[in-house]
Amino acid sequence: MKRIAIYCLCLCFLPFTAIAQNKLDKSKKELSEKKQSSNNSRTSSSSSSSFDSDEDTGELAEAALFVFQYTVGAAWVGLVGQYENEDHLHNALTKHPYYFQAHGNYFNDEIIDTPATGFRIDLKDKFIYSNSSLFGNHLDAKIRPSRYFYLKADYYQLLEMPLQDDTNNLSLFYFNFAYDRIRFERFNLGWTLGASYVGSGVDKGGFSYGLNAEYFLNKPLSFSAAAKWSHINGYPVNAYEAEASVHRKNMFITLGVEHLKIASPTYTFATVGAGIYF
Repeated sequence: MKRIAIYCLCLCFLPFTAIAQNKLDKSKKELSEKKQSSNNSRTSSSSSSSFDSDEDTGELAEAALFVFQYTVGAAWVGLVGQYENEDHLHNALTKHPYYFQAHGNYFNDEIIDTPATGFRIDLKDKFIYSNSSLFGNHLDAKIRPSRYFYLKADYYQLLEMPLQDDTNNLSLFYFNFAYDRIRFERFNLGWTLGASYVGSGVDKGGFSYGLNAEYFLNKPLSFSAAAKWSHINGYPVNAYEAEASVHRKNMFITLGVEHLKIASPTYTFATVGAGIYF
């Protein structure tokens, strides 16, 4: 009787296990088919107003131009900054974090008398693990041609091994222009702008944008977090990550967590990896 009960319990849970282990197929299927909009078209009546004179029209145009210029100016300051008033924007790029004690990616080369690094590459590779049937790899590369901006590429390779099917895979890429709006010695905060792309038979891309931040303690230990948002065929393709890194000269090891949303399925991974600066 006990064996029959266990057998029935296994049969009940088996379909849910199979469904849970075919998430990559669901993501790829949804991204391959354009999402149908549920918004109904609405018609609305509009009333037009006439002005008594050309003077009123000129005043309105002048006010609209002022609002536009103010909005663009505020957005520019918020995203790029004012180099004449913010000294941290001129901080130089270090050869690697903790090259100078208690300094991360940037240092003030007017205080520390040393030649600034003109070019740097940050390379990191992480093993990402959800369960014995779902895992993968995340390769992260940053090319820094100057202190002012850098180029960032992310490559995710996800593998899934369902109970009865062959191994399934999904490739996800992000290619971004990156700018650190805050460049303090121990903290940097910035944004990214670029594109996302899903291969593995989907072969579609979309616009992406994101945020990232890093904080460096006095000891060679840092914490970082990043988020990337995108849409492909009307579905979200988002990536979030948070990790701690221990640094040793120009190398480091990381431990963290990542969360992906690819169409409607979501994926959460524990991560471990290593990287190098050169």
